[in-house]
Amino acid sequence: MPDAEIEAIRKALEAHPRPAGLKERRKRLDDLSVQYPLPADVRVEAADANGVAAEWTGTPEADPGNVIMYLHGGGYTAGSLKSHRHMVAQAGREARTRTIALDYRLAPEHYFPAAVEDAVAGYRFLLSRGFLANHIAVAGDSAGGGLTVALLVSLRDAGLPLPACAWCISPWVDLEGAGASMTAKAAIDPMVQQPYLVELAAAYLSGANPRTPLAAPLYADLRGLPPMLIQVGSAETLLDDAVRLAGAAGAADVRVRLEVWPDMIHVWQLFYQQVAAGRRALAEAGAFIRSNWG
Repeated sequence: MPDAEIEAIRKALEAHPRPAGLKERRKRLDDLSVQYPLPADVRVEAADANGVAAEWTGTPEADPGNVIMYLHGGGYTAGSLKSHRHMVAQAGREARTRTIALDYRLAPEHYFPAAVEDAVAGYRFLLSRGFLANHIAVAGDSAGGGLTVALLVSLRDAGLPLPACAWCISPWVDLEGAGASMTAKAAIDPMVQQPYLVELAAAYLSGANPRTPLAAPLYADLRGLPPMLIQVGSAETLLDDAVRLAGAAGAADVRVRLEVWPDMIHVWQLFYQQVAAGRRALAEAGAFIRSNWG
């Protein structure tokens, strides 16, 4: 039986297709948050994370000694603190922790590896604030999910202490769009299509090889990374990105949990206030993060 709640979201998205202009695309994603107000008990505080604009959120039950560092989606060209604030705050509530979201630099103004550099800077900021690595979780959706994996690889290669765990939502890790689900799921995915991803990849890469490991972490050496939760919907063109990432991580001896959610579309957690499966997925992620604190 199809999920009626996500079907309503699908129809709403299809009725308002993505505009062609970059400015309009960014506004469309940011405007998503307008319909999802923050609960009154969520505290929001601006921050400067080693030169990267950032934002803390917290709820009354948050343990101040733990933190989720969040990297938003948007194809490396859109998305912001505003677009994902409601979901990030709820993830923190479920994990009973503070969150810090990074407003990392976007393409085409700032192409690869600017986003990776900003993610590393944000993580170093948390270490400088006294957070223990095993009390930090890193997370992200879509491009931010790929960036999460690239961050882990960068931290390992730099000899920095790795976070307790990672949570990747609908991760984009193959910038060539080669997964079979790109075509198999095209008719039912209202958010992401292969031509759009190819366009975004070109803007982000700015001539770099699309298999560069820190841009497309499907091709990175994943050995030694912390436990990973990957959540993806069955109705996503990026389904195979998540499945292949889980396989690559598992083959590299990383403890990985892959959850494929029936009928769900790309980053359905954004719609958690309307979609029960979004609330359940956030609760699952919160429990996973809590179980991995050092």
